[in-house]
Amino acid sequence: MNTQEMTAKIRDGQGFIAALDQSGGSTPKALRGYGVEDGEWSGDEEMFAQIHAMRSRVITSPCFGNGKVIGAILFEKTMDGEVNGKPTAEALKDRGIVPFIKVDQGLADEENGVQLMKPLDKLPALLEKSVAKGMFGTKMRSVIKSANPEGIAAIVAQQFEVGNQIADAGLVPILEPEYDIHAADREEGEGILLAEIMKGLDALPEGRMVMLKLSIPVRPGLYTPAIEHPNVLRVVALSGGYSTDEACEHLAKNPGMIASFSRGLLQDLRKDQSDEEFDGALGKAIDQIAEASAAG
Repeated sequence: MNTQEMTAKIRDGQGFIAALDQSGGSTPKALRGYGVEDGEWSGDEEMFAQIHAMRSRVITSPCFGNGKVIGAILFEKTMDGEVNGKPTAEALKDRGIVPFIKVDQGLADEENGVQLMKPLDKLPALLEKSVAKGMFGTKMRSVIKSANPEGIAAIVAQQFEVGNQIADAGLVPILEPEYDIHAADREEGEGILLAEIMKGLDALPEGRMVMLKLSIPVRPGLYTPAIEHPNVLRVVALSGGYSTDEACEHLAKNPGMIASFSRGLLQDLRKDQSDEEFDGALGKAIDQIAEASAAG
């Protein structure tokens, strides 16, 4: 797929984007969920080898290439690796799946009710490498903990500032100001977040495309104005700690949003499953998430 074909796939594709980008501190937890205990690896290289083996098994599963997964977000080491002897991005594109790369370097300490992204000092080199490897876009996460207008304005401003840098490099940024689903004031804060997002979108140059990855809102349909904005290629939803059933139930109430789930996709997969059991569990999740994305 070339850039034009990948753009059309993300804009018009019926399906969802798989989040396969657990990194750093979240990797051991992801491996435990998959049935790999801490004692089965020693050091970062062995840990990342285990998680790459899991992701390769997902990517090569017959159901992953059935057309319902239109994109996949990768961690840098996954992008740098191979799947069945091919660079991961190429292996995905061969299956009709558009590749994205996670580019943030973790979260700063909470201030004004939000956690901004840590300084992205490795970003220029990572963008250059990602373009060379044929990636289509990027993703970067920051987190909102409470309805603090100053904090929410700062988190959205940072997302758009870095997003413009990514777009200048020739990639499509997914802006992800996640709202903690456990926050007591989430409905109020999501209204503030939408207002700040719309300001950022309206300030973009004509023709500059971005994507948004947002928590499924308390009030269904809240993000419709962003979905309909001419500078937005697609709005995707994170599962945010919900189970697959919960995430799909909430997502189906939001027209125009499609899923970009991690836990909601992978929660029932285990290393010791037979290929038939693994493919069955993954296929069931893919079908359920695709159905919820189409309902929205």
